Amino acid sequence: MFRPFVLFLGLILLTNGAALAVRKAADPLPSWNNGQTKQAILAFVKKVADRKSADYVPPTERIAVFDNDGTLWAEQPLYFQGLFALDRVKALAPQHPEWKERQPFKAALENDLTALAARGDKGLVELVMATHAGMTTTEFAAIVEDWLAEARHPKFGRPYTELVYQPMRELLAHLRANGFKTYIVSGGGIDFMRPWVEKAYDIPPEQVVGSSIETKFELRDGKPVLVRLPEVDFVDDRAGKPVGIHKFIGRRPIAAFGNSDGDLQMLQWTAGGEGARLMALVHHTDAEREWAYDRESSVGRLDQALDEAKTRGWMVVDMKRDWKRVFPFSE
Repeated sequence: MFRPFVLFLGLILLTNGAALAVRKAADPLPSWNNGQTKQAILAFVKKVADRKSADYVPPTERIAVFDNDGTLWAEQPLYFQGLFALDRVKALAPQHPEWKERQPFKAALENDLTALAARGDKGLVELVMATHAGMTTTEFAAIVEDWLAEARHPKFGRPYTELVYQPMRELLAHLRANGFKTYIVSGGGIDFMRPWVEKAYDIPPEQVVGSSIETKFELRDGKPVLVRLPEVDFVDDRAGKPVGIHKFIGRRPIAAFGNSDGDLQMLQWTAGGEGARLMALVHHTDAEREWAYDRESSVGRLDQALDEAKTRGWMVVDMKRDWKRVFPFSE
């Protein structure tokens, strides 16, 4: 009776040990092709998390920041918040007949993305001011959630929240598993991102830094609300990104990921610190599975930052070469 029990117990221990070994050996970045980029990422994470390493960084200082558009999810043919604004223009158009002849609203109503892109950030800001203000923050969050539930991407025919990059989701998880705190630092609207980023990336809303419009406190029918005003509060893009990091995070990151010239100053700010650093750009090179664009693109232009990355030895993630899989639904 005793011997079979001992054998049974030994079998359980061996099985559990084998399962543990498999888990330890599991690839934390399965959607990345094995190559120099993947190995450099894994090596960086390992050395800053290893207490015995000369490059060890305490957990409180393991801050990683990520741009959103073009870095964590797609951004073509227009920033997704821009596409949201277009749909809002169409929904509100019956109340504004003058929009039929007034730009950029005319372009929005006619789905003329070329004309809209030609107006640049100024045109997009005008659309945002007209369509994102005049409501409470709670009402706006509900509008965003409803849009994400119903809207479909014009190329892929899928919800926009399925256009997140699977390799970057794995990277976020791997960083957190090694004591990092991950933040989104985006030029996109903070109130546009907060309703959905936790589900998409496991990043809570309080770890989102973004552009914002003015809000004010009011009592409506005795209930406290925050009302969104048609005035710009903070633009979290280009030189605004280091300012936003300092203002809302309070620590200089040791890792920063972007994809465009709008992220250059964030990477420069990260690189300027002491100790081990990782600065990386996602380079959109895959016209078959996603898009191929960089220096001449009106959306997510990567020009000056690409040159500086090559000069300073920053990591450039080549989507076509480095990613085995692009989206969660991809093969």
